[in-house]
Amino acid sequence: MRYSQMLIPTTRETPAEAEVASHQLLLRGGFIRKLASGIYTYLPLGLAAVQKVARIVREEMNRAGAQELLMPMVQPADLWKESGRWQKYGSELLRFTDRHERESCLGPTHEEVITDLARNELQSYRQLPMNLYQIQTKFRDEIRPRFGLMRGREFVMKDAYSFDIDDAAAGRSYDRMYEAYHRIFRRCGLDFRAVEADTGTIGGSFSHEFMVLASTGEDTLVICGQCDYAANVEKARVAIRAGQQQGGAERIEEVKKVATPGMKKVDAVAGFLGVATDRVIKTMVYLADGDPVAVLVRGDREVQPVKLKNLLGAAEVELADDETVYKKTGLPVGYLGPVNLTLRMVADQEVMLMNNSIAGANEKQFHLTGVQPGRDFQPALTGDLRQITAEDRCPSCGGPLTLTEGIEVGHIFKLGTAYSEAMRATFQDREGQARPFVMGCYGIGVSRVVAAAIEQNHDENGIIFPLPLAPCQVIVLNLGINSEETTSAAERLYEELRQGGLEVLYDDRDERPGAKFKDADLLGFPYRVTVGKTFEKEGKVEIRRRRDGHTETVPCGQAAGYIVELVRGELAAFESNG
Repeated sequence: MRYSQMLIPTTRETPAEAEVASHQLLLRGGFIRKLASGIYTYLPLGLAAVQKVARIVREEMNRAGAQELLMPMVQPADLWKESGRWQKYGSELLRFTDRHERESCLGPTHEEVITDLARNELQSYRQLPMNLYQIQTKFRDEIRPRFGLMRGREFVMKDAYSFDIDDAAAGRSYDRMYEAYHRIFRRCGLDFRAVEADTGTIGGSFSHEFMVLASTGEDTLVICGQCDYAANVEKARVAIRAGQQQGGAERIEEVKKVATPGMKKVDAVAGFLGVATDRVIKTMVYLADGDPVAVLVRGDREVQPVKLKNLLGAAEVELADDETVYKKTGLPVGYLGPVNLTLRMVADQEVMLMNNSIAGANEKQFHLTGVQPGRDFQPALTGDLRQITAEDRCPSCGGPLTLTEGIEVGHIFKLGTAYSEAMRATFQDREGQARPFVMGCYGIGVSRVVAAAIEQNHDENGIIFPLPLAPCQVIVLNLGINSEETTSAAERLYEELRQGGLEVLYDDRDERPGAKFKDADLLGFPYRVTVGKTFEKEGKVEIRRRRDGHTETVPCGQAAGYIVELVRGELAAFESNG
């Protein structure tokens, strides 16, 4: 590829709309251009990077026994109504009506479509297991699309779906995908972790997210320093340790009402009464699918909304504002407590260990002391509802935990029979009985992988592409464009590298050397070969590795063979990681 003939509209200025490095650099490097909010055109180099990820994904999916197909992006509402997700999925589902008044949606995912295909085409246990996948454009109507390719409305995704005869077989399919995903992301050159995760709107009983570790990640991960435990903070289990009873277990007090004038916040109440915040029961009102529910946590803890949603079996939960709380309960905000509270009540597991605790009296300017769980109040449900912290211990081994940020690039689910039962998708077992398929679902954000790789691999000068994802492996700079000898050598080197099987961009522009160097660093190709003054003086070319700046000079006649071996060797190392 010749730079002068390609569409590579680089810019020096950082676009005001771009908040994170990948978005800034993809725009500045001319990889993408914005069409509308969360919707981008992939320019030639951007598309090439996405195709590199797709190729690795295809190879590993095929290696794991999956078969590629392609499903429609437009999906009929009837299928979604069968599964029960037409309303449950929420506002991210872009619904529309065609000229015949038929409701449809743009596919954010394809569980319904693939289940419909399976119930029509897979009739017998002899056809199972079956794993089908596609790489296709998806659309999710994000309320706040941001960060470029990391959270757009339209994106390229690989989604796969497995069909098995029972849970044991489905577990084996899940494990094959788990291993395949590790191979994929290792081959992409990413620093990542597989973490336990919430299943969200996809559903199912169990899932793992594959997270690229990066400070700009939207997700918080919990990682153990002593064992393999890792989880998304939404899923991270809080372990209750032995002897965690609080509040003077040796003497159980009676409930007393005490005046706490103007004390609405936990810190204020604790300070006024001379106790630690972990002695206070914090009572908050959430709306679960529109209905109020009181949620109890220890005063120094925070509610984890996803855990609350799962405990309640709700589609949506949100913290009620002060006006809504008063309207729904008639009680004063800041003085709510569990004793004699008529609202439906759920409690974090730690609350039930809080002897002699302090809570709101459901009366303005008053709190209660000596509150005893079980004796003075009994929640409808109890469970792990709070946000885990770095001070907690690993639920698996008791080791220390670290909280870090990550970018989700893949997610695998054990779906079970949720979709097959809802949509009556069955097969004939060995005894001739109709049984629902046991399903799995496996997604990779192909375009997001490119952004995540850049978040993890860049410096102040631009992108540093991992070799397997680079749109070009080598960029050749001709710094003597007006010299026939230098140009001839650069052209010859370019052709020799191409004949050696490498992907090469030849910068043949009549530009200043400084501009060419800046563009080369911005674009982030792994190797830069400069044909300039060193060639004119010594007959040598300069080879520079983008990742660490390591530079060496090599006789021009030997350069092509040397670079081909460098690139092949490095690629082989990535392949062996898979």
